Amino acid sequence: MSYLKSFEDKQNIGQLEKQKGGYFFLKIDAEIVNQFERQRHTRMICILDEKIMFRCGLNHLGDGNFFVIVAGKHLEKLNKKEGSLIYFKIEQDPDQLGVEMPEVLEALLSQDDELRGIFDKMTDGKKRSLIYTILKIKDIDKQVQTSVEFLNKELLNLNKKK
Repeated sequence: MSYLKSFEDKQNIGQLEKQKGGYFFLKIDAEIVNQFERQRHTRMICILDEKIMFRCGLNHLGDGNFFVIVAGKHLEKLNKKEGSLIYFKIEQDPDQLGVEMPEVLEALLSQDDELRGIFDKMTDGKKRSLIYTILKIKDIDKQVQTSVEFLNKELLNLNKKK
């Protein structure tokens, strides 16, 4: 079976209601999403007007379709707003995590088989959560400490599920 690797289209930028987050978004129909190998579990690279590229995930719109969140800062750079027509392309991200692994975490996991085992059992969402947490921390020692604490907490959660 041949899977879709990318999709491109033009669309007016939407905005969710405030109670749903107020995000700017691009709608992706379920029939398109279902043509990607991992379907709704696919991480994407989104390119706006052939000028701005960012990594993203698919979110449920609530009607069976999906959307990609577009940051307001990207729209500002392109001089766009809600309702503006925008060309976009989404491609399947070759890295299913969709984020770069921080050096500190990579080194820690390569040196500690037990922590690597915990990390490998985590969902992609949990892995991204750990990575984003670490990226916010400047101090390397604090990054290591936070990583170990996060992974040990995750081990406890995994053990509770058994």
